[in-house]
Amino acid sequence: MRIISWNVNGLRAIWKKGFPEWFAHEKPDILCLQETKAQQNQLSEEMIKFNGYRSYFFSAEKKGYSGVAVYSLHKPKRAKAGLGLPEYDCEGRVIELEFDNFILFNVYFPNGGRGPERVKYKLDFYEKVFKQAELLRKHQPNIIITGDYNTAHKEIDLARPKENANTTGFLPEERAWIDKIIEMGYVDIFRRFNQQPGQYTYWDQITRARERNVGWRIDYFMVTREMEKMITDAVIHAEVMGSDHCPVEIKLK
Repeated sequence: MRIISWNVNGLRAIWKKGFPEWFAHEKPDILCLQETKAQQNQLSEEMIKFNGYRSYFFSAEKKGYSGVAVYSLHKPKRAKAGLGLPEYDCEGRVIELEFDNFILFNVYFPNGGRGPERVKYKLDFYEKVFKQAELLRKHQPNIIITGDYNTAHKEIDLARPKENANTTGFLPEERAWIDKIIEMGYVDIFRRFNQQPGQYTYWDQITRARERNVGWRIDYFMVTREMEKMITDAVIHAEVMGSDHCPVEIKLK
């Protein structure tokens, strides 16, 4: 089974950049998208019912902002949009699907840009997502929380750590939350398979940073320790264009 996660920076925009061809070629079992920037009524029938996939969308109230989607070849036992908390759900950031062998969260974590109050909102959101996951973990220990975490964990996870020490996405309090997630028994599964530097998932478009690989690794698959042995590989598809992020993937047995 293959699960791919990708911040597409606008589903309607990327659809015109070869996305359907890429999707049809890759044929993942499950595709998780973040930053779809679309209400469902703005999407074509092809986007909603692509190649026989079941699709799930959760949009922000504000048009052209945030939003998440999941395409799945497998019917989940249950599907839930949001956390049930209006202050977060208005931004359309979480879809939770339960399958026979695991629970999957597709999450677009907030950016801490726009000041300290937004950093606090982001950290509070981390807490709420993982609190929900921990409640479910008591009954189903196999949990995957994927998406754009908007935080680089360690110095190896961004090209210029010293220059970004006071930049949101690499602030000590943000990095401490990733530490906390790992202490809770979640595994940054990509680093189980790849310890190399220069492995990034996001590049600033304005400075054409991708051409020089001056990037950040901020897109993750966090899986519970109980589930770790089910993962056979984790990769970054840095060669796939169309967004300021690239897809990340795990394979499960």
